[in-house]
Amino acid sequence: MSVEFSAERRLLAEDEIDPVRRSHYPELEECTHSQLVELARFLRARRDRARDLMNDLRRARRGKGGGGEGVSSERGLAAKKQVYARALKRVNARIAQIVAEMKRQRAQTAMRSALARPRAANEENLP
Repeated sequence: MSVEFSAERRLLAEDEIDPVRRSHYPELEECTHSQLVELARFLRARRDRARDLMNDLRRARRGKGGGGEGVSSERGLAAKKQVYARALKRVNARIAQIVAEMKRQRAQTAMRSALARPRAANEENLP
């Protein structure tokens, strides 16, 4: 299910908006592989942080920890975690596309050189 960027923007703080914005498609295609890997690391760290905060709140609600006093709902954290998860999914898909293209280019290069070897051998044997 798709979510509008404006809805994502409402859930995030100012410093969190830019990485999620870069995970959307016009800008996602312009990023290099190394930039995408760095973006994926950032998004994964934020998603994991939101997940851990939610777990701490659940634990505090059960009375097993003191970390979540005063907070009664984890709804906002769950929505934020979903925003990061969707952004990470887009970035991982783009990384997979780039890796597949690199593999395809390497395979084509290897096939061309393999085809050129017998041709070169035939030219050498001609009188």
